[in-house]
Amino acid sequence: MSIDEIVSRYHDAMLHKSADELAELYAEDGLHEFPFGGWPPYKGREEIRAGYRATWGTTPFEVQEVRRLALHRTEDSEVVVVEHVVDGTAGDRRITVPGLLVFRIRNGQIVHTRDYMDGTAVARVRAAG
Repeated sequence: MSIDEIVSRYHDAMLHKSADELAELYAEDGLHEFPFGGWPPYKGREEIRAGYRATWGTTPFEVQEVRRLALHRTEDSEVVVVEHVVDGTAGDRRITVPGLLVFRIRNGQIVHTRDYMDGTAVARVRAAG
C-alpha cells in the first residue's frame, strides 16, 4: 500500500470513527504517541484498536469531514508529515480540530505515529459532552 493510500485510509477511519479500520493500518508492534495530548501511548496494533474504540466510542464529537491540507515527504523515505483539519459537531456546537501526524511507514504499514492535536479544540469537544 502506498503512502497516499495509507493516509487516505487513516483519514477514512477517522471519518468513520472505526478503530478496526485504523488498527489494520498498523504493524503488529506499531506505536501511536500523543506528545501534546497528555495521554499514554498505544503500544501494538491491539492496544491501538482498543484505545481508539474506547475513545471514539465515548466522545460526543461527530466527524463530518477530514480534510488533508498537506502531505510532506522528508529526507527519510519512511517518514511523512500530514497536516489535516477535522470538522464536526459536538452537541449543537460546530468544532474544527486542526492536527498534524508524523508517520513512519515501513513495508506498507504504520510503525510509528506522533499525533499532534489542537488542545484547545479538544477541550471544546470535551466541554460539549
